Amino acid sequence: MNARLQALSDAGVSIWLDDLSRERLASGNLAALVADSNVVGVTTNPTIFASALSNGERYAEQVAELKASGASVEEAIFELTTKDVQDACDVLLPVYESTGGVDGRVSIEVEPGLARDSDKTVAMAAKLWAKVDRPNALIKIPATMAGVPAIAATIAEGISVNVTLIFSLERYRKVMDAYLYGLEQADAEGRDLSTIHSVASFFVSRVDTEYDKRIEAAGKPELKSKAALANAYLAYEAFEEVFSSDRFKALAAKGANAQRPLWASTGVKDPNLPDTLYVSELVVENVVNTMPEKTLQAFADHGEVTGDTITGRYEESRKLIDELEALGVSYDEVTNQLEDEGVDKFDASWAELVQTVQNELDKA
Repeated sequence: MNARLQALSDAGVSIWLDDLSRERLASGNLAALVADSNVVGVTTNPTIFASALSNGERYAEQVAELKASGASVEEAIFELTTKDVQDACDVLLPVYESTGGVDGRVSIEVEPGLARDSDKTVAMAAKLWAKVDRPNALIKIPATMAGVPAIAATIAEGISVNVTLIFSLERYRKVMDAYLYGLEQADAEGRDLSTIHSVASFFVSRVDTEYDKRIEAAGKPELKSKAALANAYLAYEAFEEVFSSDRFKALAAKGANAQRPLWASTGVKDPNLPDTLYVSELVVENVVNTMPEKTLQAFADHGEVTGDTITGRYEESRKLIDELEALGVSYDEVTNQLEDEGVDKFDASWAELVQTVQNELDKA
């Protein structure tokens, strides 16, 4: 095991890879990352699948079969992506078993176009869960206003969920409330709460990207590249509060699991920043960091673990957000814009995947 990655794991951070491809699976690369680099989970999205499909010959046989069967592009996407997730779940099953279901997880996303429709999101989540048919899958649901009730309903059905696209503390609290409400409903229906798991994907680097443009315009460059970490620290404070509450303790007594924060978008966007910034500065127990392979490799090479970098930094984080607010850099404006852009990016990502799969079907 790499000593730097091992130190990160020992500090309580679950390392997940933000990438998946059939090439990774077939070549044994994913299994090697699990064995040698402390990777204990995988996240995916339509852009990742589009890249894998356009750059890999491993899909040709299944694409030809799908074309011969008359599959639509949507049906082909469903079959191709769920096959990769099934196989990745199988690779990670020993991790799932050894961690009691906490890790060894592979995420697959509901179609982004459903992000504004609760009922359709719930139906697609159930369809994906049934198709993948692996206990260590996670269904990704975006934390839009329509997504929040869908999260609760999906959890209530006993389906494990990766809540994605969280930028604001207010929305994060709604996500945690939806998770607890879903657990309460599941309990009322007699489900085994211990089998239900969830992570809440709190986005990081995109927050700095948007804040820093505004901070630069406000003439305070010395405050750049600090807001994203402050936001994440306050998210962890909220996590500690909610999952030490009497409400959760009552569920935990029945076997319920805490919904861990997952740090997403942890590759730096600003080349002037340390390439491991959103890993080394987000170390604390009971979190996940899902990294692009480039960030994983950078941390393995020169990342430093200096202990818990989050606990006790809540007050300074509040002061920073307040200072930025006083400069006219509005927290609500930033996070609302990021969510809107995030949904648009999901839509564009899905359109890219549709086009890529259509191209592959046409060539087959």
